[in-house]
Amino acid sequence: MRRLVLFDVDGTLVDSGGAGRAALGRAMVRVFGEAGPIDSCDFHGRTDPSIVRGLLRALGREDAWIDARMGRVWGPYLAILAEELAARNGRAHPYPGVIELLKRLAGEAGVTLGLVTGNLEEGARRKLAAAGVHAPFEVGGYGSDAEHRDELPPVALRRAAERGLRFEHRDVWVVGDTPADIRCGRASGLRTLAVATGRHDAGSLREHGADVVFGDLSDVASVAETLLS
Repeated sequence: MRRLVLFDVDGTLVDSGGAGRAALGRAMVRVFGEAGPIDSCDFHGRTDPSIVRGLLRALGREDAWIDARMGRVWGPYLAILAEELAARNGRAHPYPGVIELLKRLAGEAGVTLGLVTGNLEEGARRKLAAAGVHAPFEVGGYGSDAEHRDELPPVALRRAAERGLRFEHRDVWVVGDTPADIRCGRASGLRTLAVATGRHDAGSLREHGADVVFGDLSDVASVAETLLS
């Protein structure tokens, strides 16, 4: 048996207590002088570059202007994210069952763990570390790889192949909490497991076509059985 399980981060594995939104807002003010309508912006299921582009478009910036300048925000963002996570003093935490599930899967022969998240790679790792999640994520697709979320699972699969790990599509799961997670998995022909730990309830996630839906990951035995089936 071979399995690749690709997890989303925010809303699926961890709650970072708003550190990402706060850090991005501060970074945009530092770099661009303003952050646009960041307080009302929906971050769920989006990549960091997509969020920044949307905020700058709301300020009237054209895409060519954004493309030429977007990269300037990431260094300040990552530095400020570290500050924001530290300021929360332990408030970042994993969702129920996450630590136990990751340990269970990591202990299964033939199972590879990975990430597919809109976060920049370094941002994802900082959020996971702040929440005490230290699983061996071997591959991933990140917002630092592509602006469009549907492009991220192929990045993770390519990186797995570069490590000599090749999987049939039926042996790959995308686990997330938003319709965007479901769409990106389905766009690559992968199976999807959705959890209602974010802002979307179980019924909505089923309507968006998730193969399996759980309220959260606390029923470790059932979730693991599903992912290994």
